[in-house]
Formats: sequence, C-alpha cells, structure tokens
Amino acid sequence: MSRGNLILFNKPYGVLSQFTGDAPTLAQYIALKGYYPAGRLDKDSEGLLLLTNDGNLQARIASPKFKLEKSYWVQVEGEISKAALQALTRGVELKDGLTRPAKARSIETPLPPRNPDIRTRTSVPTSWIELTISEGKNRQVRRMTAGVGFPTLRLFRSKIGPWKLHDLAPGEFHLTHVNF
Repeated sequence: MSRGNLILFNKPYGVLSQFTGDAPTLAQYIALKGYYPAGRLDKDSEGLLLLTNDGNLQARIASPKFKLEKSYWVQVEGEISKAALQALTRGVELKDGLTRPAKARSIETPLPPRNPDIRTRTSVPTSWIELTISEGKNRQVRRMTAGVGFPTLRLFRSKIGPWKLHDLAPGEFHLTHVNF
C-alpha cells in the first residue's frame, strides 16, 4: 500500500502534462514542489490529471498491469451508432493490437462549449459518449473512436480509478492524502 499526497488537477485544453517545456505547462498552475504526473493527457485533451509525490503511488496509478479504469467524455463527429458503441465494448483492432473491451454509452452533452471552439464545420452533427478503458495505449481513445468511424473532436477525462474531478474548474486542483 502506498501512502502519499495526491493532486487532482482539472487540466485545461492546451496545457502540457509536464512542468517544463513550451508554455503553458503544469508549472503555470501548480507551484508545489516534488509532484509528478501519474500518467498523461495530451496537450489537446482536458480533464483529470493525477499528480503525486510518492513514486510507488505514481507507478500503481500509471501502470497498465493494475488495470485502473479511466473514464472519458468524448465528443465525436457524427451521431454515434449502436453498432459503433458495441464495437467499442468488444475492443477495437488498432495497429498495435486489439484493445481490451471497454464500457461505452451515449450521453448528453456533459460540458460547456470549449474556448477555442472545437470546430467551425457545423453542417455535420456531433454526439457525446462516455468511454471507460482499463489500459493506456498512446492516444488510445482517439484511435478507438476513429477506428469505429467516429473521430474524436473533444476528449475530457472525468475519472481515474476511484478519483473524480467533482466541481474543480479548469486549472484548479485539490490536494488530498491517500492510502492506495
């Protein structure tokens, strides 16, 4: 069991999941020293990012061998079909292999519009799904939705294992102590 501090951070769009590099980075939001991300979110993804000061806790959260579920709200291009949702639940064949089965369901719009806006093409409808995976292949959610014919337009991670964002606004964080 790991005992350490955990930061739950609502990563805004455009922020790098690291403390150094071209701005904006985590350093513009979190001034606490000795914390490191437990996993990543791409610059163009939003939502829950966990950071910890405990190396064992970081490894347990980030390691695929623990199969910690991660839930995402995904805005896709087009009206998602039942067949596509079923394909996501069975697993999607990607260039690096078949994904593990996922949980997938249609949801109502869970977030306000993003600034900058997702796109200017309004002639093609969009829809939202909640997708829960238990692995972390590179850009996996984006590749899975594209693989079933519904490219990702917006990606927001809402949950990792037992941790949720709750009411944190983009750029806000909450520090907590955990035994995990």
